[in-house]
Amino acid sequence: MSRHPDILNRYKAALIIVDMQEKFAPVILDYAQVEKNIITLVKACRILGVPIFYTEQYPKGLGRTTELLGVELSDLYSIEKMFFSAAGEKALQTALEENAVSQIMLVGIETHVCILQSALDFSCMGYNVHVLRNATSSRRPIDRDNALERLQQKGITVSTVESALFELTEVAGTENFKQISKLVK
Repeated sequence: MSRHPDILNRYKAALIIVDMQEKFAPVILDYAQVEKNIITLVKACRILGVPIFYTEQYPKGLGRTTELLGVELSDLYSIEKMFFSAAGEKALQTALEENAVSQIMLVGIETHVCILQSALDFSCMGYNVHVLRNATSSRRPIDRDNALERLQQKGITVSTVESALFELTEVAGTENFKQISKLVK
């Protein structure tokens, strides 16, 4: 069956988690819920075989990925970055190419800085970018909301965790579907 190119495909997609770090946690709006949603995504991506990458912005000053999420990512290596845009990191560009990624699910913080710039840059590089609204945040609602509006105006897909997961799962009644359904309940 031919599918719309904006529907996520687990064989073309990757999850990129941006800067979910210790120093940000206390000041980010709804941080605990965003982290919980990202952990759900990580677990689902592992079930579906979707590659996962994560960045840390200047970890010397901002700390490492928070402990709860860090446990889920402990078998992966972080990509340290200085650019606000994750797209500027050569190690990440190489990893995406090696995994034949053409679709990116982008989550993390802050929506109006690193997520916004990463999404726009990845889109400019030819990737189909999906920013998952309930897995990203900023310190202030106006900054998050403005960034999500701006991204939609630029043709970036703004979606949700559950919507993305069922696009990746594609078919009901399979073992993958059952496992993913348990994660989102």
